Amino acid sequence: MTAIIILMAYTPIGYIDLPLIKATLIHVPVILGALLLGPADGLFLGGVFGVTSILKNTMAPAILSFAFSPLVPVPGTQSGSPWALFICFVPRMLIGVTPWLVCRGLERIASGRLNHTPIPAAVAGAVGAITNTALVMGTIALVFPQAYATANNIPVDGVIAAILGVVAANGIPEAIVAVILTPVLYLPLRKALGKAGH
Repeated sequence: MTAIIILMAYTPIGYIDLPLIKATLIHVPVILGALLLGPADGLFLGGVFGVTSILKNTMAPAILSFAFSPLVPVPGTQSGSPWALFICFVPRMLIGVTPWLVCRGLERIASGRLNHTPIPAAVAGAVGAITNTALVMGTIALVFPQAYATANNIPVDGVIAAILGVVAANGIPEAIVAVILTPVLYLPLRKALGKAGH
């Protein structure tokens, strides 16, 4: 899974350059890793995602790269912010935990009746994507409202609306992709890993 994340990070399918932000599909292998390998490995994979985010935003900065790399100066300043480390690591590492908790919780609540259906994995995919989007964009709104406004040439009182626009344009499609791909990939991989373990 680590190799897949690194490969995706340096191909157009991992980070999709958009005018305001880099959309991502890297959350999908982190979610899959969490579901297949457990939350400890999920945390690690989320950390790898965070490292690729810092590297990508440092080497090929976009308008909002100041929020994803402590080496990119925050607009209106001469230096980067340590909050970029929080944004890169905490949401991405939690992608490796929250889907696992949701999937296992749904399977237990349903007394195993959902174990062979796509429902727990689909819900887990949605939760993983939403965890990332909500924490990343929420932290940007709380920590960088002035910098976000300056970078996007909008008034500060328009930041929340702009961030909600990014959530709608990027976050919703990212969640839909996770809802579709997670069960499609998880169920056969789980079955294959189960057979390999016997």
